Amino acid sequence: MTVAATHPMIVNALGQLDNPNAPAALAAAAGLNPDSGQLAVDARAIAEARASGLTAVNITLGYTMGDLPPYEHTLDEMAVWDGILAAHPADLLKVRTAADIRRAHRERRIGVVYGFQNAVAVGEDPDLVDERVAGFAAAGVRVVQLTYNQANHLGDGSMATANRGLTPFGRKVVDALNDHHLMVDLSHSGENTCLDAARYSRQPVSINHTGCRALVDLPRNKTDEELRLVAERGGFVGIYFMPFLNPTGHATAADVVDHIAHAVDVCGEDHVGIGTDGGVTAVDDLDAYRAALAEHVAARRAAGVGAAGERADTYPFVVDLRGVEQFRDLVRLLERRGYRSERIEKILGRNFLAYADRVWTA
Repeated sequence: MTVAATHPMIVNALGQLDNPNAPAALAAAAGLNPDSGQLAVDARAIAEARASGLTAVNITLGYTMGDLPPYEHTLDEMAVWDGILAAHPADLLKVRTAADIRRAHRERRIGVVYGFQNAVAVGEDPDLVDERVAGFAAAGVRVVQLTYNQANHLGDGSMATANRGLTPFGRKVVDALNDHHLMVDLSHSGENTCLDAARYSRQPVSINHTGCRALVDLPRNKTDEELRLVAERGGFVGIYFMPFLNPTGHATAADVVDHIAHAVDVCGEDHVGIGTDGGVTAVDDLDAYRAALAEHVAARRAAGVGAAGERADTYPFVVDLRGVEQFRDLVRLLERRGYRSERIEKILGRNFLAYADRVWTA
C-alpha cells in the first residue's frame, strides 16, 4: 500500500489555515500585514484542510512587519486565534505538546501551532525578555522566528546587506526560548545570524520554511553550511512551496522535489520536512489575485521587507502543487523519485514530530 492510500501524519511546519477567496482575505492581499488573510478561517478552509489529510500546521500570528505596536498587536492576534479555536472544537486543536499533534492525527482534527515570524514582540528591554517569552509560552506559542527579512535588534534578516550575526540581545532571547522550550526558527534570517544562532542555542533549532541555495542562489534560501549545521545539532528543515525554488520565479512541483532531495542529501532523511508557506484552499480566480498581488509586492518593496525573487508576476505558491490534493501529489512525486514509504512519511510530518519531541519538553 502506498503512502497516499493510507492516513499519514502531515505536519506543515509553516503554513496557513484560511480561505484566500474570502473578500476580506483578497483585500488584505494588497495590504502590509501578511497575517490578515489568515483570519478568514471559514467552513471551506476547514473542510478542505481536513480533506487534504493535514494533521497540524504552524500558523503565523502576531507582529511580522508594519506600523502596528508589536507586543500589543501580538496579544490581540493570539486572542483572535483563541476565539477561532474555541469556535471550532470538533475540527481544530491547539498544539502545546508533541502529544497534541499525535492526538490531532488520531482524532482526525487539525492541530494549530502558534508561531511568530518576527521576535520583536519581546520588546527591547533585556530585563523583560524572560517575562515576555514566559508569557508567550503560557499562552501557547511554540515557535519563534528570530527575524523577518529585515534586520532587527536580535540579528539580521536575509535581505539585510550587513549580514551581521546574532546580537547580544538576540543571544538573550535565544536563552529565554531555550529555557521555556520554544522552537528557535531561523527562517528568513541572514546567513551569519542563522549560523550564530544554530551554534549558540542549547536546544536544536529549525529552519521551518526555506529552499536550498546550492540549487537557487537567492537570499531566502539556505546554504549547505546552514542546513548541515541545523541538522547536525538535531534540528529540522522545512522546504517551502515558493517562487524562490526556481531562478525564473515560476517554481513547479518538480522544483519542490529537487529541493527536498537536496536537503535530504545534505541533512539526512531524519531532519527534512515541509513548510509550504501556504494554505490548502486554492485561489479560485488567479487573474483577480494577480492584480492584488502586484499591489502587495509593491507595498512590501516600499516598506523594505520584500525579498529578492519576489515580483508581481510570481505567485507565492507553486501552481501545480496546491489545493486539496497537494500533499497526495507530493507523495506520488516522491514515490516516483524512488523514495520508500518510511522516508516519505518522515518528510510529510514524522520528522517535525520528532523535532517537537526534542524541544517541547516540560
